[in-house]
Amino acid sequence: MIEEFGIKPILAIVPDNKDPDLLRADPDPEFWGRMRELEAAGAMIAVHGYQHLCHSKGKSLVPLHRQTEFAGVPLDTQRWWVEHGLELLRNEGLNPGMWIAPRHGFDRNTLLALRSSGIKMLSDGFARVPFTRGGVTWIPQQLWGPVYKTQGLWTICVHTNTARESLPQQLRGFLQRQAAQFTSVERVMAELKPGGLGVGERLYEAYALWRARGLRSKRRSGRRSRA
Repeated sequence: MIEEFGIKPILAIVPDNKDPDLLRADPDPEFWGRMRELEAAGAMIAVHGYQHLCHSKGKSLVPLHRQTEFAGVPLDTQRWWVEHGLELLRNEGLNPGMWIAPRHGFDRNTLLALRSSGIKMLSDGFARVPFTRGGVTWIPQQLWGPVYKTQGLWTICVHTNTARESLPQQLRGFLQRQAAQFTSVERVMAELKPGGLGVGERLYEAYALWRARGLRSKRRSGRRSRA
């Protein structure tokens, strides 16, 4: 569908995956070649954490999960993880230009580690426009499925290891109607000129985060009651 509809996505890659929940199949010998092809066609390669092992209980700047990989971890460790993750992807012929935290988990030390490693963008945050915070540009991410919106910048996050079987058909139908509205990181940075958030967007950010945390809490309660 990326090729069929000319989408230029953000592809988040775990550099050294050790998370058993992500080990759903044997390694694909064509994976790295396909990633290089998609990057050459306009995709943005993002570093998705380091090993995706979420054992830390530090408080994240986007507090949606109790355990994360990066938030609360010492700066030197975070810096090494970021730099080594970048090295692993570059050794595969990729040029990562963005960072995405497993479970939205990162803190001010993460931003310092990113800046010292030359990464100036991340994808996260509950806003309707890209913005700059902590010396890093944030591309907002607050959707986990295709939803029509009349204004603003919206990133749809698809986890292929947990996606419902109906999602490909749902995405295809959405792209058939809305593919022309999809953009790229390159265009976002050139046309929207990220800066600080105004009062209205900061209020929206707080409301959207509150709502997302409430929905996640409700889902956890539902799972406990079914158990």
